[in-house]
Amino acid sequence: MGLSALLWPAAAWAQGADAIDPAEIRQLIEQNRRLQAEVASQQRTIEDLRSRVNAIEQASTNNQRELQNLEDQAAPVPASEPPPVADSPGQAVRISAETGFAFFASGSDGLYANGEFKIDDAKVFLEAPISKDLYFHAELDLQTRESEDNNFHLGEIYAEYELPDGSFNLRVGRMYIPFGEEYQVRGVMDNPLVSHSLSDLWGMDEGVEIFGSLGKFSYFGAVQDGGINTLRNYHSDKSVALRAGYDPTSRAHFSASAMRTGHLNPTLDELSALWFGNGFFRALGPNATTTEFWANLAELDGSVHWRDGHLKAAGGLVQFDDNNPAANDTRHLSYYYIEGVQHLSDPLYGAVRFSQINAPGGYPIAGQGSMSEYFFTNIMTSSISRVTVGLGYSFSAPTLLKIEYSPEWGNTTTGEHRDEENLFSTELAVKF
Repeated sequence: MGLSALLWPAAAWAQGADAIDPAEIRQLIEQNRRLQAEVASQQRTIEDLRSRVNAIEQASTNNQRELQNLEDQAAPVPASEPPPVADSPGQAVRISAETGFAFFASGSDGLYANGEFKIDDAKVFLEAPISKDLYFHAELDLQTRESEDNNFHLGEIYAEYELPDGSFNLRVGRMYIPFGEEYQVRGVMDNPLVSHSLSDLWGMDEGVEIFGSLGKFSYFGAVQDGGINTLRNYHSDKSVALRAGYDPTSRAHFSASAMRTGHLNPTLDELSALWFGNGFFRALGPNATTTEFWANLAELDGSVHWRDGHLKAAGGLVQFDDNNPAANDTRHLSYYYIEGVQHLSDPLYGAVRFSQINAPGGYPIAGQGSMSEYFFTNIMTSSISRVTVGLGYSFSAPTLLKIEYSPEWGNTTTGEHRDEENLFSTELAVKF
């Protein structure tokens, strides 16, 4: 309307001066004034709306920033990091478990001559902080491969004090004997194979242990009772185990271990707490005349890791003796194993292990044979060897399927060959 009002006088002028009406001119001027007033009012409205929109946008930006800060403060701890340990007792209790569902079948002289389905090393773990640097750990063994009954058994149970930098830690209670390295990977999830090495040195015992790391060096030391009896100690002597480790690089590890079982009573202690050759250390002399037996051990371990596998080796010496007055029962045993693991793809790997024990003069070594035939009798083994070849497949969840074959052969002091103990094993291991 404003444009036509402005052009109309020009059109009228073109028609001649007599066509112009002064009243119409005043009306057009009034209309033009009102139009200018409306345009000015609309401009002020637009400016006011622009100011309000800017204020809303600024408030929204501030709200977004405050919301992001709140989300950052409330963000959960990543799953790869352990939750922070509470300073007050009774919090951050962690319960976990692992087990294997296995099938074993051995030769006619083996432990599983009839083929057996077994629940293998079913264990429940509980960990909880007591105070800022003091922790509690307990293990309940529902079923272990070595047990001869269906009863529950006590595993590790100890209180542990830790320095934040890891240079010193103290355990008091019942814990693994810190000799050698293999005992640390005997669990169904940690062991790449189903079986263990022939020597398979491990055990749990009551006592005190210190350990820690200083740069590339680590140390372990323990004083423990020494006997297998978990309720009483029937001798005043104690077992002592020491281990020193060195990591020259992030992929290489070496250690040296030494141990004495202490002097044990063959009638009351019966056996050592240290497991050896799928059995224990025991006296060779008769209980009627033998009152003590003992073993001293030394071992070297080494391992090299790469992205898709590892190579491990260990070797050691054992000096055994008892105080049998009727015979010289001193024995000098040697043992070693070498193990290699290589991933063939991300979930699939192959593993091989060779192990051997030499016992000049003979010693009761069960191996994969029947303990009633080769450990609790007077049949003494002079040498025994085992090779194990297996495959493993790791599923996306903490589940591991393993299959292996373990030929084993040896000789007794009477010249008998041990060649009917070959073992086929398969196991599904789970952890939660």
